[in-house]
Amino acid sequence: MRVKDLPRRERPRERLMENGAGALADRELLAVLLGSGFRGTSAMDLAARVIAHCGDLDGLARSEPHRLLAVPGVGPAKAARVAAAFHLVRRADAEPERVRITGTSDLAAVAAPLLRGHAYERLVLVVCDGRGAVLRRTVMTEGGTDHTMVPVREIVTAVLTAGGAAFGIAHNHPSGCLDPSDDDMLATGRLMDAAETVGLRFLDHLVITDTAWRRIASPDGGRMAA
Repeated sequence: MRVKDLPRRERPRERLMENGAGALADRELLAVLLGSGFRGTSAMDLAARVIAHCGDLDGLARSEPHRLLAVPGVGPAKAARVAAAFHLVRRADAEPERVRITGTSDLAAVAAPLLRGHAYERLVLVVCDGRGAVLRRTVMTEGGTDHTMVPVREIVTAVLTAGGAAFGIAHNHPSGCLDPSDDDMLATGRLMDAAETVGLRFLDHLVITDTAWRRIASPDGGRMAA
């Protein structure tokens, strides 16, 4: 039976989208990569033949494209897609672990290189996943020598767009003064409220100078959790 003739809830692609890749067997995942079968052979049957040809999943992961071409129904396009997918996995495994934010000092260390040595105030956003791994670090705004905007809506949107679960911000004071302004504290409170509304964790708001950094108190005098 062709995959497209299966009930929708039993098709590998649809099941992956609805239930996640973990719900699929090896041959179903490979069938999604292959995309189609050939001459009366479904994509899942072809996937089973490819795995059997390579011996097991580990053998498939290490196979060069030309080896896959020996399986009837596997042409250059299918062989290239499968080989590329496994090579991407190997590259991802070889990458160094992302920097993690486990406390305020980590946030300061990640943000400081984008803030120190600048004559104008900048606001840096650091986006993290649920385990604290840094997903994105970017300059959100740049203002004058003593002020820059804290665009709450744009910050929250940027975090959600990056797939983040937590975020922190920091801005520099070119004057070298670590004292936060009233606007700094009010902006911190607004960010805390906005983060809570959309289910994000707000890590901290820091003032950073060329030689030091300081946490900003919320309007009620509280402090962010380390």
